[in-house]
Amino acid sequence: MNKYEAEFSNLVRSFRKKHMGKGPSKIKTTFCKNWAIAEMEGNLSPVEKFIASADEGKQMLRAARTEMVKEMYKKNRPVEMEELLQANLIDLFVDIDIERDFGMSIFVFDKDLGYLSEK
Repeated sequence: MNKYEAEFSNLVRSFRKKHMGKGPSKIKTTFCKNWAIAEMEGNLSPVEKFIASADEGKQMLRAARTEMVKEMYKKNRPVEMEELLQANLIDLFVDIDIERDFGMSIFVFDKDLGYLSEK
């Protein structure tokens, strides 16, 4: 990761910690076209891991995690991320594999971010 990708990863972690109480333990961000792709490990809290031990819990947790994260960004504009990238967030795609505790968020911005990969 270059410095922009590393800084974006730090902003994702702090944003989630602030609004969800826990941020991922490991994040790797890659810029591609107008996307910032954040791969995240260590997302679940101990209570969420306990809930995930039941099949129904896994399904409920996955649905809650994906929808909750999208809503969180809608209600709380990620101004620091937009300032870093000099671009506006226009969409967000979120998914998580509960069993692996691996999540991915694709942040869609209004400008091409590819040039930041080379800095």
